[in-house]
Amino acid sequence: MSDEGVVEQPSKELMGLATYLYSPGKSGLRAREGVLNGRRVQYFKGKSALNALTKLEEGHAPRVSSREEASEWVQELLDFQLVVRCDRNAGDSRQLSVNPMQHFEEDAYYAWLYEGSQLMVILGGIGVVAVVLAGVMFPLWPSVLRNGTWYLSMLALGLLGLLFATAIVRLIIYLITMVAAPQGLWIFPNLFEDVGFFESFVPLYAWEVPKDARPVPGGSAKTGTAAAVAAAASDQKKAE
Repeated sequence: MSDEGVVEQPSKELMGLATYLYSPGKSGLRAREGVLNGRRVQYFKGKSALNALTKLEEGHAPRVSSREEASEWVQELLDFQLVVRCDRNAGDSRQLSVNPMQHFEEDAYYAWLYEGSQLMVILGGIGVVAVVLAGVMFPLWPSVLRNGTWYLSMLALGLLGLLFATAIVRLIIYLITMVAAPQGLWIFPNLFEDVGFFESFVPLYAWEVPKDARPVPGGSAKTGTAAAVAAAASDQKKAE
């Protein structure tokens, strides 16, 4: 049987290497964002790819033993159109154009045509379909599951309502204390800060730090310090 017309597929080893380079968390290859033929793509420099393939990993040998071998692997990525060599526009480095010479050079730029593993996309699609089907078939659920879902939804709404009520109450207290004292008092000052769940409710209250006060390293702009409280007390005594 003739092999004419049979399209050669990239090897598993090459696909594994492409997946490795495509993941900056594993390879350390930081790709830049550009536009190629009206399509948003990620691109990188050839030298950076060689560095990623030949670098020493913790407890493991490099992916390839030499830069020459790494160049051959990247050339295979070009041959199988997993990446494409491109040139940057002199006026706008984000605008890319395909280079007619598709051979590897360290100082050239390469855009990804490979989009990584599609497993998570497939699983996400299956999950969406499963959720939609479960919602449509809700009347057919056993009564125990329907009752449990109702109680959970009421609990979620109750927690959401409690959060809104807390936000309103803390704002009212802050406005009152702004009039009655030099500084406003925040209840749960870290409630909307970028901290963990339990840290959002610690401390219970704190005086707002003045804008001209020196911020505490690692602290919130709303979190008061002993010095700020002392300064506020001193201002009150002077006012009296």
